[in-house]
Amino acid sequence: MAADAGSRRPAYRRIVLKLSGEALAGSQGYGLDPAVLIRIGAEVREVIDLGVQVAIVIGGGNIFRGVAAQAGGMERATADYMGMLATVINALALQDALEAAGQVTRVQTAIHMAQIAEPYIPLRAMRHLEKGRVVIFAGGLGRPYFSTDTTAAQIALEIHADAILKGTKVDGIYDADPASHPGAHKFETIEYTEVLTRGLEVMDATAISLCRDNELPILVFDFRKEGNIWRVLSGEPIGTLVHGAAR
Repeated sequence: MAADAGSRRPAYRRIVLKLSGEALAGSQGYGLDPAVLIRIGAEVREVIDLGVQVAIVIGGGNIFRGVAAQAGGMERATADYMGMLATVINALALQDALEAAGQVTRVQTAIHMAQIAEPYIPLRAMRHLEKGRVVIFAGGLGRPYFSTDTTAAQIALEIHADAILKGTKVDGIYDADPASHPGAHKFETIEYTEVLTRGLEVMDATAISLCRDNELPILVFDFRKEGNIWRVLSGEPIGTLVHGAAR
């Protein structure tokens, strides 16, 4: 991996890595898997050492899912705020893993909690990135009714990221669920509009629309395979690229 990485230049200078909370749970499906956290710390550190500026937006579904709570009768705004707090727990766990790997980090939250994180300030976040620090964004947008996918798109635009890398449990975007449809077709590239028209569950419609309107590419890849963060950044044809019609 190291030899291969050293022979290539990264395709992007500044990226937002979007991870679901479930990604941190590993095979156990709930909570935090220390082995997964250690792997993320090592992989992100390797990417930073190659000159890429990395911001991370993390979900909270491994601890609490607001949509599920709402379906059970909880008021939507309350459920969403609880989900935001779950993302803060994940951000602190991820920060600890990155710091243990020797990577300086900052956590910024849209909900103020000064004892454990900075407030979300885009200009400050960009300065941290320029100094080689990883910035982990938690608390969503600080308002209910918005997903962490939309958070990732909004933040990526505000900090002038070159792309969003979305780590998932599958190796790209398919026209049907590959787990239940063995013949599902995988897209190597796909336009934003087609994602919306087909109703593909990549990111929510608000996030896709934001990226489309601002021509921000999205790379969807299998986060579980070790080394894939760098493979995406080096331009290897893995995963799926979501782009505009003119590309």
